[in-house]
Amino acid sequence: MATTGLRAVAVWLLVCCGMIFAMVVIGGITRLTLSGLSITEWQPVTGILPPLSATAWTAEFEKYQHIPQYRLLNAGMSLAEFKTIYLWEYVHRLWGRLIGVAFALPFLYFLARRRLPHRLLAPLGGILLLGFAQGALGWYMVESGLADRVEVSQYRLVAHLALALTIYGITLWIALGLLSPVGTKRPAPPFRGQREGPAPQAWEGEVGCGRRSGIPHLTLALSAPGGGKGVTCSPIWRRAAEGVIGLVGLTILAGGFVAGLNAGLVYNSFPLMDGQFVPAGYAQLQPFMRNWFENIAAVQFDHRLLAMTTAAAVLLLWVVGSRTLRRPARLALHGLLAAAALQFALGVSTLLLVVPIPLAAAHQAGAVLLLTAAIVLRHGLRRAAEMDPSRGAAL
Repeated sequence: MATTGLRAVAVWLLVCCGMIFAMVVIGGITRLTLSGLSITEWQPVTGILPPLSATAWTAEFEKYQHIPQYRLLNAGMSLAEFKTIYLWEYVHRLWGRLIGVAFALPFLYFLARRRLPHRLLAPLGGILLLGFAQGALGWYMVESGLADRVEVSQYRLVAHLALALTIYGITLWIALGLLSPVGTKRPAPPFRGQREGPAPQAWEGEVGCGRRSGIPHLTLALSAPGGGKGVTCSPIWRRAAEGVIGLVGLTILAGGFVAGLNAGLVYNSFPLMDGQFVPAGYAQLQPFMRNWFENIAAVQFDHRLLAMTTAAAVLLLWVVGSRTLRRPARLALHGLLAAAALQFALGVSTLLLVVPIPLAAAHQAGAVLLLTAAIVLRHGLRRAAEMDPSRGAAL
């Protein structure tokens, strides 16, 4: 497979990642403006076109007037106001369809031209199926707010968000693997001053170590032979990076419950909540586990705690890694720290200012940016860990 051909596939996947990134932000604005229930039917084909006449707009407005959100929150809304929220939901759904087209058509083209490595067929086909599932899950989420609620279920909202991030993460990982496949070049010495040893062999479990693969797994590799004289593969660095990805993902999902319960509109102080570190009403629901998903005080506290833990983990990793990792991984680590600092500042500002829509949307974008930085760092560590063995024990 020619390198230029793989790069074309990588660029296509990165464009899809950019579209998914934008979709997450558009979805956040749709929720913040209470626009998500304005379209009360799921019409995957005919719904491509918006209402094109006054009669059609009136018909859509009448459908909206029959759901609880209109009666309990927006009674008396004008047709002009309805058009505003309708257009946000319309853009949200249209953008989702465009992502599907942007992924499916090039996939079929590359498939027909035999420009996809064999190992990519199953992962890319799986992404396509996940995209269809995401559309169905989106409607399943909307449906939860059309009968007995004024907003969608927070559980379905978080599931919808989680699937979007999963699709994004897998797509980004494959694209990075195509741009920098393991095994195509001999790695540089892991730290300054070290002489190169013999070229390392592919490690068991690292699919991406082969020349023909662009999709390295997250499987931890064993140390390469050489007793520290060659390139040393350190699983602990990959584990640390994976731990950060896990913390970022968990924090984002906890933020989804904050969004689903509108928990950011209360306890608008930091670091204390109503004068206490742990709010008084944290454990008021039974069984206890319900508090993590249905109790506003507990949901916001958990999101705060996870955010602070993630920031501390990134800072610790940076303190150690900025002195031990080689330049490519070190630059990725600097980017991760910058993204974490920006996201933390956006989160606190959004809370203190009681969730203004532009700032809240920026906070949602910052979450995806932070996840991206964590994935880039982990991908850069999929080869031999680029560190000084004499300092590695510090981690």
